[in-house]
Amino acid sequence: MLSYESAAEIAGLTDKPARVIHVTVPPTRRVTSVPGIQVHVSERAERARHPAKLPPRTTVEETVLDLAAAAASLDDAVGWVTRALGRGLTTQAELRAALDLRPRMRWRRRLAEVLQPDAEGLHSVLEYRYHRDVERPHGLPAGTRQAQFRLGGRNAYRDRYYQQYQTVVELDGRATHTVDKRWQDIRRDNATSAAGIATLRYSWLDVTRYPCQVAAEVSRALAARGFAGGKPCSPGCPVGQARSASR
Repeated sequence: MLSYESAAEIAGLTDKPARVIHVTVPPTRRVTSVPGIQVHVSERAERARHPAKLPPRTTVEETVLDLAAAAASLDDAVGWVTRALGRGLTTQAELRAALDLRPRMRWRRRLAEVLQPDAEGLHSVLEYRYHRDVERPHGLPAGTRQAQFRLGGRNAYRDRYYQQYQTVVELDGRATHTVDKRWQDIRRDNATSAAGIATLRYSWLDVTRYPCQVAAEVSRALAARGFAGGKPCSPGCPVGQARSASR
C-alpha cells in the first residue's frame, strides 16, 4: 500500500510531490529493491491499510503518525498533526484513538498534548507553540481559536479571540509575504480595530524565542480591559512585572 509522503500526497495532506514512492508491506512479504521506490516493513500493515480506497494506502491517521514518528524535529511532527486537523482530513478523536495503539510512538507525550480537548482548534505549529509556551504556562485565558467573522462579505478567521476582553491575537508563521497577503492582513486588522477590538500580531520568532515577553504584552493588553489573572512562569518572567504594573 502507499504510505508516508506518497499516501500524504494523494490524501491532500501535503502539496509537495514525494521524491520517491513510499509503500508499506507486512513482514511476511519480500519485495525486490526497485529504484525510486522506498519500502517500509510494518507489523501494523494490515491495520494501517484503508479498508476501501484505491490505490491501496494507509489511512490518514496512520499516515500522519508515520510521518510524525519519522520527523526530524518535534515542530515537524506537530506540523503533520495540525495540518491534518486544519485541512479537515481527520479529527482529534480519530488521531487520539490511533495514537493510543502506539505506546512506543516517538514524540508521543507532546503529540498527545496537541490532541487533548483543550488544544482543539490548533491548526499550525505556531498556534501550538503559542498555546504551549505563551497561554498555558502564564495563566492567560483560553481564547477562542479560529474565531469566525465577516470581512468584505466573506468569512475570515482570527487566530485567537479573547472575546470577554475584546482582544485578538494574530499569529503569522510566514517568513515572507506577498503584497496581496500583506494587504489582506492590514485590512483584517483595520476591520477588527474599527469594531473596537484590540489586535496584537506576533511572528514565529516572537513566539518561539520570546514567549514570556509575548505573554507579558498580551497580559497587559487584557488587563487594560479587565483581566485580573496571569502568572509568571519563572522568577524572572516579565509577566510578573506586567501584573504589578496593571494594579
